[in-house]
Amino acid sequence: MAKEYDVIVIGAGPGGMTAALYASRANLKVALLDRGVYGGNMNNTAEIENYPGFTSIMGPELSEKMFQGATQFGAEFVYGTVEDVEVKEDGTKLVKTDSGDLSAPVVIIATGSVSRKLGVPGEEEYSGRGVSYCAVCDGAFYKGREVVVIGGGDSAVEEGMYLANLTSKVKVVHRRDQLRAQKILQERAFKNDKIDFTWDTVVEEILGDGQKVTGVKVLNKKTGETSVIDASGVFIYVGSTPMTEPFQNLGITDEHGWIVTNDKMETKVSGIYAIGDVRQKQLRQITTAVGDGGIAGQEAFNYIESHK
Repeated sequence: MAKEYDVIVIGAGPGGMTAALYASRANLKVALLDRGVYGGNMNNTAEIENYPGFTSIMGPELSEKMFQGATQFGAEFVYGTVEDVEVKEDGTKLVKTDSGDLSAPVVIIATGSVSRKLGVPGEEEYSGRGVSYCAVCDGAFYKGREVVVIGGGDSAVEEGMYLANLTSKVKVVHRRDQLRAQKILQERAFKNDKIDFTWDTVVEEILGDGQKVTGVKVLNKKTGETSVIDASGVFIYVGSTPMTEPFQNLGITDEHGWIVTNDKMETKVSGIYAIGDVRQKQLRQITTAVGDGGIAGQEAFNYIESHK
């Protein structure tokens, strides 16, 4: 038998934890479901400077504070990997996981996104042996050595600056002729003499000696010239992919896999909401995820009240 709740929040990142807070504070029985530790991508972020109330806070610390708030009104944290979501004729949602089934009239999807792969030779082979998608997780392994950062957005620049504190040199490779990151981040990076930039360039292959990464083969898109950049580590930040595989049968995603909602966080399926980075939206930040979560948590209460 499935364990019954009023609301099942799938994903315990900042959006999911906020939704759980709002729903449980409205005296609803809430399951906060995640396959790993609460906090989501915040746990991979060294320093957060753009969350209101803090001039600066470490990602894991903010995760802990949010979790304490999310569970203070009785929301139950449940471990499990979602395998499928089924909508019954009476509107009940059955969430099937590898650790048991849960059911509720309302489901809030907050599964977020994962780092996109480059899809070049050597990437899979050297994953965990020089190829990384998280500087906070793996940067310490490259103290005093040279590394390559691939990308030009906020994540690439922020993580590049973090790595500059640990490594001897950070070589940022970007396919365009200018960064997409916020101006304040760009200014800091350009002032850092341990960070170099290679423009209009794409990575064709990640090179190694069979055991570990030794560098990257790159192509300059303007000149057509190829070259090799020596490095002990490669950190990849080229966008993200939504974690929506278990929800494909619901027909709530766009052609790229992002979940489509209205401003109430409602999907096309009544009683199913989506929030945070998994949602089709312009800005994916902790603050926007929290805003989404507050709306969805309140809308969950409204939905349940209207169906009594």
